[in-house]
Amino acid sequence: MTPFAIGGLQLTTSGLRDNLPYIQAKLDYFMYLFPWVQMVVFSELAAYGPNPAKAEPLPGPAERKFQEMAARHKIWVINGSLVELVGEQRYNTLSVIDPTGKVIARYRKMFPFLPYEEGITCGNEFVLFDVPDVGRFGVSICYDMWFPETSRTLVAMGAEVILHPTLTTTIDRDVELSIVRATAATNQCFMVDINGAGDGGNGKSIICGPAGDVLHQFGHGEELVPLEIDLERVRRYREVGLRGLGQPLKSFRDSHVKFPVYGETGVASEYLNKLGPLTKMTRGSRAGLQGSDTVVEKEAIPSVVPPLAQ
Repeated sequence: MTPFAIGGLQLTTSGLRDNLPYIQAKLDYFMYLFPWVQMVVFSELAAYGPNPAKAEPLPGPAERKFQEMAARHKIWVINGSLVELVGEQRYNTLSVIDPTGKVIARYRKMFPFLPYEEGITCGNEFVLFDVPDVGRFGVSICYDMWFPETSRTLVAMGAEVILHPTLTTTIDRDVELSIVRATAATNQCFMVDINGAGDGGNGKSIICGPAGDVLHQFGHGEELVPLEIDLERVRRYREVGLRGLGQPLKSFRDSHVKFPVYGETGVASEYLNKLGPLTKMTRGSRAGLQGSDTVVEKEAIPSVVPPLAQ
């Protein structure tokens, strides 16, 4: 066996307040209960939510708070992500922090959830890291998973576990659960998909094994889940096949099929070019929404929480 203990923290977070004190308190409590956990994974944008006003250069104060948490408990921390400010550009950036509190890698989300995740620049570098004497881990963020090329590339680079923070509040969460299982099975890897609760997501985080098997399915509310995985399962399935059957990674490697869509030019096909611009729907659009054709102006995120109605 090659056991490794991962904690998935599906926390109730706010999109309007600083969540870091709450995150730290919940992590302290979690590690008090389960001191054997070696890594924790938070949900996407857990610290502040997607508020662009909270963007900060990296390294920065929020990232340092996560570094302190990692060093205090001597664990690996995947901080979910932060809005990183680089000049005039903003990225959705995840930090990988080792048990000494050192940031060993940062990953910028390759596929922001456009057209909704406005103002976020696409990253272009894959990130993997090795946990000594355990195995190789890759990271991706939320919408990245909808593009199977991202996961397949990580696995082709040796990833045995994909850590995948998510912020999904929408009704397509059930579709994402299917994608997580399919990604685990087709790549014969562990998938650790951690969503938030409250403003940070509608929950239903999921951890899957290399046969697409569900190791744990979270509910909609807050959950703090420790789970031990065995990386030998990945190695065995890649050697002899999923349940002794399909060996998709070897078949992909040995295939002589050429995929025109992946041509060197990177130019979209004629059909894809006909799909129109990547824009939000408007009232009365071709998507079938009823009402005025008038575009509604977007309001800024309020800086304070409005009082409850009396």
